[in-house]
Amino acid sequence: MANVKSLLLGLMVGGTVSAATTLLTTPSSGSDVRNRVKTQGTELKDMIANLKQDGLKLRKQLTETSKEGAALVKELTQEMKKSVEEWKDTVEPHQENIHQYLEQIELSLKDLEEKMKTKNP
Repeated sequence: MANVKSLLLGLMVGGTVSAATTLLTTPSSGSDVRNRVKTQGTELKDMIANLKQDGLKLRKQLTETSKEGAALVKELTQEMKKSVEEWKDTVEPHQENIHQYLEQIELSLKDLEEKMKTKNP
């Protein structure tokens, strides 16, 4: 918000300086200068109004986007927790069988190693 205020202040100061420079260096008549200053003032007001509207739209859009992002992250987190729980429920009943199977494989490998040692003196 501070950047927007700085930008607006800069635009107003720049517009004032350019108007003063124009007034001091112009070879035009006073009425022409007044008309140009009036036109530039109107354009500056319109530009500031447009910047304000754009800033408000941007703020609204950022708020909506952050709310949607937070909801999406929450939903994703819940889905991941559910998936992990389902995986645990699927794996845990078979965990003991897996350990037994691994022990059998280890025993088979040891037996195979012993047989290989006895065949090759």
